[in-house]
Amino acid sequence: MPGIESNAVEPTKDELRGLSGVAKALRLAPTYGLVILMFGLIVLFSVMLPETFPTVLNVRAILSDKAIIALLSLAAMVPMVSGRIDLTVGYGIVLWHILAISLQTQLGLPWPVAVLIVLCLGVFTGVLNGILVEVARIDSFIATLGTGTVLYALALWHTGGRQMVGVLPDGFYALNGTFIFGLPITAFYVVAITFLMWIVLEYTPVGRFLYAIGANQRAAELNGIPTRKYVIGAFVTSGLMTALAGVLLASKLRIGQASVGLEFLLPALVGAFLGSTTIKPGRVNVWGTIVGVMILAVGISGIQQFGGSFWVEPMFNGTTLLIAIGIAGYAQRKKGRA
Repeated sequence: MPGIESNAVEPTKDELRGLSGVAKALRLAPTYGLVILMFGLIVLFSVMLPETFPTVLNVRAILSDKAIIALLSLAAMVPMVSGRIDLTVGYGIVLWHILAISLQTQLGLPWPVAVLIVLCLGVFTGVLNGILVEVARIDSFIATLGTGTVLYALALWHTGGRQMVGVLPDGFYALNGTFIFGLPITAFYVVAITFLMWIVLEYTPVGRFLYAIGANQRAAELNGIPTRKYVIGAFVTSGLMTALAGVLLASKLRIGQASVGLEFLLPALVGAFLGSTTIKPGRVNVWGTIVGVMILAVGISGIQQFGGSFWVEPMFNGTTLLIAIGIAGYAQRKKGRA
């Protein structure tokens, strides 16, 4: 996957040393361009829609709606760090949110047990994906597409095309419905997971090994890094986070249906790919992914408040993905020439 190799092109301290303030700003502009764009969109929509956009209600809506996409983007980002891609983030959430409900309504399991089973199944899926990619040597795109299609088929079989409904415990509803300081609790989940992933990827050997594998797996192997173990671990992490997103989606919707979930795949991948074009251009990174998701959230919210039609969101996501891939490819070529 040369488009997601871990070669950052952000300016170094040596490059910035001796430059004037204006020159430094111009040199840093491409690195933090999406961050500037995000704040620019917030200011623009706040000025043009002063009665609806810069409100607590809109902030709550954005955080609540995009928290699950943020989790899926972070889940997809982890295998990308190692140079792989995981499409089960979009397919798995379909089955996981259905099981989180049906295990309680049909089998009568307590909600903590149902949640634990779903999380374990997510881990199992990650192990399976890792084995298919690293042991069977199947391309990650093909392997996860096949696994994801099987998960989606299981969701269709389990539901029989019907909705999974029933009375669920208040504790399960509280997983998504609780508010802290006036903000949805899912936003705090995302913040906590983001900080944890940032620390692991940037300041621990695990993160350095994953980036080394993504940059050049053969070189990583020659340096003694057990690449197979770390790649499988990346898929396991992705599977666990996808299952968690499925549980939160079930708590939010309170019904399970196979027609819900696939629409999260594209924006999740867009957020992860956008993340490789900012903060550390050419390198998949945690904060860049969050910025990518925020740009999608702010942009779509503003356009919809202007009266955009139902097709605006998929059009915006698809166009943004193409732009992100183009920028990522340019960053890689620029790094190669350097």
